[in-house]
Amino acid sequence: MKKNKKQGWNKNTELCVDVTTFLRSDKRMKAGKDYQGVLRRNVVCEDFNYNETLTFVETASQKQMKRNPQVFCGDYITLTRSNDGNYHPNFRPIHIGPGFCISDYAAGVGNELLWALEGLIVNG
Repeated sequence: MKKNKKQGWNKNTELCVDVTTFLRSDKRMKAGKDYQGVLRRNVVCEDFNYNETLTFVETASQKQMKRNPQVFCGDYITLTRSNDGNYHPNFRPIHIGPGFCISDYAAGVGNELLWALEGLIVNG
């Protein structure tokens, strides 16, 4: 388990589990589409049989979801995900005044872009 300290996410991979979905917006989940809801881990132990499943219940209609949700929000950039699954970096307002250092600003933007992308890419 690797923790991204900047965002506070814990990344895990659950292997060999069955997922039962209860969806409001679609009959079956569509590839690349985000769903808002609750994911529950179910464990059943009877005699010597151990069974583990996941249940997902969609809680809100797609219309109530934010159009392009932010997946990263830093001091210099934000990273949003569009409906087609592509990611877009956006610059936050730049405050140029006394003490503004171009190289510090560029390094800060570069670091945040690295952190944002690091949280999206699965390292094999």
